[in-house]
Amino acid sequence: MIAPTGFLNAFFALPEGTFTGCANGRRYVVSRSVFGAGRSLKLVAHQLGGPDYISMNLYLTRQSGALLRPCEMPADKVVSFVTALIPDT
Repeated sequence: MIAPTGFLNAFFALPEGTFTGCANGRRYVVSRSVFGAGRSLKLVAHQLGGPDYISMNLYLTRQSGALLRPCEMPADKVVSFVTALIPDT
């Protein structure tokens, strides 16, 4: 799917590397990685003390724009998580 603008704004506001944060009342450890000179990005999140897991890739293409590719979960779950995620300061 083409990534929505609100999702992209939230995603690019997240820090690179590994950090902790809160989304939808749950705490997570999150890793955001950049590959391919910034054209391929990955986010993986594990709920602390719980079973929730988020994994996605984002590809920045010239022809199609920003393509969101969730890993074995609905895109809506990924979009909801990223837009709700507040990193710890």
